[in-house]
Amino acid sequence: MSVTRFRILSILTLALTIALAAGAALAQGGSQTSDASAQRTRTVSNGQKMKVTGTVVRRDADTFTVRDNNGMDTVVLLTDRTSVKTKGGFLRSGKNYGSTQILRGLNLEVEGRGDATGQLVADKVRFNDSDLRVAQTVESRVNPVENRVGETENRVSQVEQNAQRMSGQIDELAAVSNAAKGGAKAAQETADAAVAGVNATNERISALDDYVPQETAAITFRVGSAVLNPQAKSQLDDIARKAESAKGYVIEISGYTDASGSVATNRRLSQQRADAVVRYLVENHNIPLRRIITPFGYGEAKAVADNRTRQGRAENRRVEVKILVNRGLTAPSPTINTPSQSSQQPGQ
Repeated sequence: MSVTRFRILSILTLALTIALAAGAALAQGGSQTSDASAQRTRTVSNGQKMKVTGTVVRRDADTFTVRDNNGMDTVVLLTDRTSVKTKGGFLRSGKNYGSTQILRGLNLEVEGRGDATGQLVADKVRFNDSDLRVAQTVESRVNPVENRVGETENRVSQVEQNAQRMSGQIDELAAVSNAAKGGAKAAQETADAAVAGVNATNERISALDDYVPQETAAITFRVGSAVLNPQAKSQLDDIARKAESAKGYVIEISGYTDASGSVATNRRLSQQRADAVVRYLVENHNIPLRRIITPFGYGEAKAVADNRTRQGRAENRRVEVKILVNRGLTAPSPTINTPSQSSQQPGQ
């Protein structure tokens, strides 16, 4: 075997070894993390009443995990009947929040009963406003992503299988050591594709907490009003239909006013407009509250037009509705293309 051909085979072997090692490390790391988590998880007996105090260390679509001072984890299941409030407030009633405000790093208390799977089905979730602000600062926007762990493992498995198939080609290349220069080039491209597939999978894993706008709508209101007109309802109907076909989505709702009136009045009115949009989506299209980021009224801030003109003020009296989708779940799956046998020339 010539020195040139020996070097080509050595380079190909090294590239394939790197690809296999990277895929195995990713899969093994995920398995070890899952085993360690299972060893610290509390199992709640079916029907057992329990109160847990601790910090949220994991947040999924319908569940979250609370770790207490003893390092024990409890998986909590949210339902449509779960009451999520702050502690205290007027007549100690507290302020209602959507389940999307249960973030990683939030200190809270949970009361509920166990179910048949060992989870704690939450009846009440309580926390302080100050703890919520801290959690929001640490994690500005983390929302449920269905099956993201399963999909990530599938992507790693695909790359690993492709790399294993390519490793079997080393013996074939050794048997055709007299292959022409074109065949050697195709083999090198195959090794590069294996490494590129591993890199693409790593990028998808890192993008699981990255959301991008898919649809945006501006719902306008009359002066001093928070009532939805027929055109606004039609726009929201269209948004709801598009959300039903989206995967891993959340809805962001922001209310605004023009510059007329006082700052306090405008903030209150903008919040009322945002709440009206939330109510319409929930009551008329059954959009789950966990899919809606807590609506916020910005008042006259963030104007999109000149408040000195009538048209400009009309454009500023709005609620912006955005459908955000998870970039990691919507990105195409990494693929590895192997060169066809016809591209290889027999040796002379």
